[in-house]
Amino acid sequence: MTNQPVSWRNVLLKALVLFLVANLLFAATDPRPALGRLSLYNRLFPGRLRLPYGERPDLAYNLSLNNLEAMFASHEIAQPRPAETRRVVLIGDSATWGYLLRPEQTLAARLKQRGFQVYNLGYPTLSATKDLLLLQYALRCQPDLIIWLVTLESLPLDKQLTSPIVQKNAAEARRLIADFNLRQLNLPAEDRMAALWSRTLWGARRDLADLFWLQMYGILWAGTGIDQYYPAAYDPPQSDLEADQTFHGLQPPTLRADDLALDVLAAGVQMAGATPVLLVNEPIYLSQGKNSDLRYNFFYPRWAYDQYRQLLAEHCQQAGWRCLDAWNWTPAAEFTNSAIHRSPAGEQQLAEALAPVIQEILGGR
Repeated sequence: MTNQPVSWRNVLLKALVLFLVANLLFAATDPRPALGRLSLYNRLFPGRLRLPYGERPDLAYNLSLNNLEAMFASHEIAQPRPAETRRVVLIGDSATWGYLLRPEQTLAARLKQRGFQVYNLGYPTLSATKDLLLLQYALRCQPDLIIWLVTLESLPLDKQLTSPIVQKNAAEARRLIADFNLRQLNLPAEDRMAALWSRTLWGARRDLADLFWLQMYGILWAGTGIDQYYPAAYDPPQSDLEADQTFHGLQPPTLRADDLALDVLAAGVQMAGATPVLLVNEPIYLSQGKNSDLRYNFFYPRWAYDQYRQLLAEHCQQAGWRCLDAWNWTPAAEFTNSAIHRSPAGEQQLAEALAPVIQEILGGR
């Protein structure tokens, strides 16, 4: 028999066809959510104490990703629910997540030390819509109480859709906007070709790599308990402030309810249904430096923040929401690198103040 010469053109053509077929099948089925639910966390190694987030994976043993299913599957809340326990879920921004804090120093950990079964589902970036998206997933875990920590910087309309989690989960965000008639939010219409491309095997290669590395970093997380990068030094909150009194393009003297995404908070309470929601206006750093008569801190001119507190209080009273205004509960010395990030001692103080409120709510259930 004579050997037939290999036709590299045919080999390449078949490879190309197989590649296209694989990409089309992947796009048609989009298995990324199902793949996200396949996790070694809570099985081979412990579930994480906070949602995955990290800008230095090599030092944090953690990374940011966009697959919400994978984020929740990696968290301790994905464990089977113990009998006779009541779950308290914390939702919020990087202060709730615990930026610069070790897992055992966060607000959730401090509340656990006081006997509550608390789960930290805070996530960095300031956006109430981002919180609403995460709350939708948190409710699958059947919490008995949701504590939603908010601040004014998470409520301007121009902040709602800027969080990467919202942008990368735009289809779910659009459903929430439609379901709760959040007319103030304008998420651009889906680019169908771009969406189709992102669902192909090639277009989703970064997402798939993130899923793989999240599992690999779990080994290091299990061995060290480290889940974020801790710099050797950082700058404290800015004390001397600019005289500028604008807030997200708004000028004094009036802040209106329509300037803020208060309807997103209402959507969260509605979404929770019979599960009680405690809205907490989280503590902020109060400057004593230059122009502190005009601004409380880098984020907030006094006129805007004072009127925000009044608007939130009015909404809480009119809607019958459970609300706590904790804006000045943490001393200025107990903030780390920003006007909202608390120190371990600041977390302890806030936990001590919240504990009796949590007990009162849970005691009636």
